Amino acid sequence: MTDAPVTRRINWPLIAWLLAAAVLITMAAANAHLVYVAVASQPDCVAHLKEAGSKAGAFRAAKPAC
Repeated sequence: MTDAPVTRRINWPLIAWLLAAAVLITMAAANAHLVYVAVASQPDCVAHLKEAGSKAGAFRAAKPAC
């Protein structure tokens, strides 16, 4: 009598669902981080034109915060 090794079947649908859930959780966390950074950060003031000008390449802020 020979004892053959028992082979376990891989449950592919379960692995696929777990992988899909991991991808969705990662995407949601990344998007939440991007929203947090966009809301929490306030860039420093930079030098810009205060009044409208007509020079080429000279831009001014549409609504400066400082």
